[in-house]
Amino acid sequence: MSIRPHLLHRDEGEAYWFTGNLVTVKVAGTQTRGQLTVVEFVNPPGFAPPLHRHQLEDEMFYVISGAAVFHCAGEELTAGPGDFVHLPVGIPHTFVVGADEPLRVLQITTPAGFDGFVAEAGAPATERRLPDPAPIDPVALGHAAHRHGIELLGPPPGR
Repeated sequence: MSIRPHLLHRDEGEAYWFTGNLVTVKVAGTQTRGQLTVVEFVNPPGFAPPLHRHQLEDEMFYVISGAAVFHCAGEELTAGPGDFVHLPVGIPHTFVVGADEPLRVLQITTPAGFDGFVAEAGAPATERRLPDPAPIDPVALGHAAHRHGIELLGPPPGR
């Protein structure tokens, strides 16, 4: 397979409902020789993923709109539009989205693979919007995370 340049407009890319969020794959590992994945996340106000550790990849966020507090290595990193956050491989982390508006970020992981986790643990989005609230199966999420080198460690701080 040859690697080709491509353009995705704002509402293009494979979209998934994943842990209560809308995730749109902008570039998959198959398009970067396994070097990186870029997804656009829209997280609802107040969302916080479990405390977790990526065992294979660095994770980075470029904030487009909204705000969040990232927790990593004993630090609290408050980020808003235009800010960039790097969470190194192997260090437990989480984040909490501000209460006032959704958080929209580009999430970059290197090497690639996060797109596979989203596809396995999520479901294709039938519309480009946040999903309706629904329970998350922690056992299924944990198994998918394990298969993709992500260790779930517990609830985010204060939850």
